[in-house]
Amino acid sequence: MNLPRSLAPAALAAFALACACSKPATTAASPAASGTTAPDKVVATYNSGKITAGELEKEARPRIADLENKMYEARKQTLEQMAMERIVKAEAQKAGFSGPNAEQDYIRKKVEEAPVQPPTEAQERQFYDRLKSAGQIPPEATFDSLKDRIGAALVNQQRQAQMQKVIGDLQKQANLKMDLPQPRVQVAAEGPARGPKDAPVTIVEFSDFECPYCGAAHDTVEQVMNTYAGKVRLVYRQFPLSFHPHAAKAAEASLCAADQGKFWEYHEALFKNQKKLDLPDLKAHAGEVGLDTQKFSQCLDSGDKMKAVDADQQAGLAVGVGGTPAFFINGIFLNGAQPIDEFKKVIDGELASK
Repeated sequence: MNLPRSLAPAALAAFALACACSKPATTAASPAASGTTAPDKVVATYNSGKITAGELEKEARPRIADLENKMYEARKQTLEQMAMERIVKAEAQKAGFSGPNAEQDYIRKKVEEAPVQPPTEAQERQFYDRLKSAGQIPPEATFDSLKDRIGAALVNQQRQAQMQKVIGDLQKQANLKMDLPQPRVQVAAEGPARGPKDAPVTIVEFSDFECPYCGAAHDTVEQVMNTYAGKVRLVYRQFPLSFHPHAAKAAEASLCAADQGKFWEYHEALFKNQKKLDLPDLKAHAGEVGLDTQKFSQCLDSGDKMKAVDADQQAGLAVGVGGTPAFFINGIFLNGAQPIDEFKKVIDGELASK
């Protein structure tokens, strides 16, 4: 089933927001065996040197994990498409639609039944400012020059939301259930945590205080924690990216705050001030959240937390983290600053299986 072109997702290249800060793909990962090959088996030799299967797996793990998740997503999307083609075909026939475009006409009618609200100038300016601050549009591009395209993009967002609702309603009406096991990985839930220790769902988040997409995801995570209060435990692990110059020290600073029992207060301050993460700012934030600033400064200046930050990074690499934010919901990988509905799909599935 091919949806009508006017309703298909628009390729708004000038406005598209990537959902994750990505790290270089060549970074190493975890020491694990390659398939069933023993880690110490020599898989390559050169001059007087050698490469073992364990070394190969360590280097290749992020790419392998990414491929495994892409394979799962490809199967999932194909299965959902197959099911929806059959559901829509049956519904279109019941509604009296016929001809080669019956399914598309049926979906178009369902979507267009919902009214579209013209965006206000305030909404357009907010959209423009968000993209401008994220560097997604050229510095010289003015609001007036992009106003029409921004308005069209916002209308398109409404249409896409309407289409998703139509699809979701049809799935519920047809009682669609897909039983496709999702890949899981074992991720140690070690680090600052919120939520009950015995919560049925644990989210391990690998994040970077300087990554704008981590900042965007921060609000979504808060919604998740409020929506599933008492049912979800959140564990934060450090994954500062090398091209964010202040991220590593900010990660250390957050662990210094954790020593005084104020990790989450300091975590909140950093995400609210992502443009103020140099050393004096990090120390100023400590005073703002009520830390003992002398102890905090001693901790931060000592570099004692570097090992802990590096350990978190290595743990992330071991399970295929290649960018931030990265979430593991009971071991199920969710990549990037996803909308809350994507979290809900996984969490609701996990709660239903308990």
